[in-house]
Amino acid sequence: MFHVCKMATRSMYSVLLLFLPLLSVCSGFYVPGVAPKEFQKDAIVEVKAVKMTSIKTQLPYEYYSLKFCEPKGEREYKIENLGEVLRGDRIVNTPYEIKMAKDMPCRVLCNSIKLTAKESKLMAERIKKNYYVHLIVDNLPCATQFKMMDSDQVQYEHGYKLGFVKDGKVYLNNHLKMYLKYHTDDDIDYRVVGFEVEPKSVKFGELNTDADGKCDFKSNKQNAIVQLQELNENGENEILYTYDVKWEKSDIRWASRWDIYLTMSDVQIHWFSIINSVVVVIFLSGILTMIMVRTLRKDIARYNRDDDIEETLEETGWKLVHGDVFRPPKHTKTLASLLGAGMQIFFMALITIFFAMLGMLSPASRGALMTAGIFLFVFMGVFAGFVSGRIYKTMKGQQWKKAAFQTATLYPAVMFGTVFVLNFFIWGKHSSGALPFTTMLALLCMWFGISVPLVFLGYFFGYRKQPYEHPVRTNQIPRQVPEQLWYMNPVLGIIMSGILPFGAMFIELFFIFTAIWENQFYYLFGFLFLVFIILVISVSQISIVMVYFQLCGEDYHWWWRSFIVSGGSAVYVFAYSIFYFVTKLEITEFIPTLLYFGYTLLMVFTFWILTGTIGFYAAYFFIRKIYGAIKID
Repeated sequence: MFHVCKMATRSMYSVLLLFLPLLSVCSGFYVPGVAPKEFQKDAIVEVKAVKMTSIKTQLPYEYYSLKFCEPKGEREYKIENLGEVLRGDRIVNTPYEIKMAKDMPCRVLCNSIKLTAKESKLMAERIKKNYYVHLIVDNLPCATQFKMMDSDQVQYEHGYKLGFVKDGKVYLNNHLKMYLKYHTDDDIDYRVVGFEVEPKSVKFGELNTDADGKCDFKSNKQNAIVQLQELNENGENEILYTYDVKWEKSDIRWASRWDIYLTMSDVQIHWFSIINSVVVVIFLSGILTMIMVRTLRKDIARYNRDDDIEETLEETGWKLVHGDVFRPPKHTKTLASLLGAGMQIFFMALITIFFAMLGMLSPASRGALMTAGIFLFVFMGVFAGFVSGRIYKTMKGQQWKKAAFQTATLYPAVMFGTVFVLNFFIWGKHSSGALPFTTMLALLCMWFGISVPLVFLGYFFGYRKQPYEHPVRTNQIPRQVPEQLWYMNPVLGIIMSGILPFGAMFIELFFIFTAIWENQFYYLFGFLFLVFIILVISVSQISIVMVYFQLCGEDYHWWWRSFIVSGGSAVYVFAYSIFYFVTKLEITEFIPTLLYFGYTLLMVFTFWILTGTIGFYAAYFFIRKIYGAIKID
């Protein structure tokens, strides 16, 4: 036994070694096919604003929702892709004037701005809620440097703080010191490879200004202690926005300029722990598979004995329900619809993660991941229709057109309806995270103009295809199901079956939640792909084991049970989301809490359908296999 375990462990590490090149592929390059932008010396380098965000409210706002300096001329908004709109990005030009490789000492951004009492109160509220401003230069977001309290390790956070609260008073960061890095090989073509911001609060009147827009500190020492720009929350304020620019030559290559952003969070969970969890899951899955194979071989050998027919007839177990095991369940249309949606989600997730692992959907391609996911989901409707149509015909369904329409609308209607309701609350807060009406119409057009016809097309061919062949015939009279033991309770089955799949993915869940709710960048797509494969394997194995025990108890109502129980890990995902909300986030208001749990429930619902579909098909093909291996008179 020890020898077998040693061999299994060695083989598992060999498999991991094969996957390691895939795990690190995302650090090699980021956006294949996108050429870097070249600048000449003293060329204009645009600074654009993306949005303002806060982890306390989860409500992004447009940059000019507060009183900042306006650009010369009109505001010019970049045409965003679908993913950027859904993220709440509203990229717009700013009046910052920066020239490539040219340092600029203190400059006035615009003439002093007077804030009304209403504008001052809004500004102070955003500062109290810990809002960050996000700027970009050549599609490179700004970062703020800080040191960890316990280790003095330098870390970077996304964006810069709008202001801060000190001794009960609110202060505005109205002076930005921009540190930019460039890389050049020939001193002719320059590329932006770094963008850091150091925000400061400088009281109006602390700077000397001239007609050319230049400024300097009255003390002539920029690092000298100056008075801070306090905000009077209930009265008018006069603000002077200023900035200075410092360029630095760097050895960082253009392809590696995102590295600083991809390591900005304090990663408490190291690579070893991820690999270790994967090894444990593979090891447990291997043991589970060995036990099941040995037990099944004994069962099949016993059922196929010809020497003692009377003893075989008196046996109890899964063979006795062979005449009912393929009896169609209730609510076949709903089950077929959920299975079709699950297959649509599966192919969308698999393809998206795979291409993201290759670096094609990295954070550098702003909004590309979400855009690709939505378009793939829409076009995977043909697979959803085909799979759902064939299983619906196998379950002897007759109304294929109604079933096709239900498949095309059930899951998207839940998602769209929930987002539509939540969108009203976001609209009420005037947040840029609210979907514009035109975007809602575009999503509806994609749903009913592309996805629904593709589902019907797939359903047409799936329903025309021969149904899955069953190795045994179904009896006309249903068999009575005996009373089940206590541990076969469906609720207990859901709790037990969710442990192993959740164990395979909970580490990645931490990174995913951090990316979604704490405005961090997610880039571990290599490990995510491996975890996705392990998740599929573990869900399949757990589903097979649970269905085997159910059939051994002579309960043949496995169709719905396998789907529901296989999604048991979704319960743990929801429990983890509550734990994350309590321990990691600082959300206190009602609407942000509603948004968090609303979107989280959609994620849990999606995950339940995905894992339920995987488990159902694993159990279905397992049952066909074992009943095809025994002799039935």
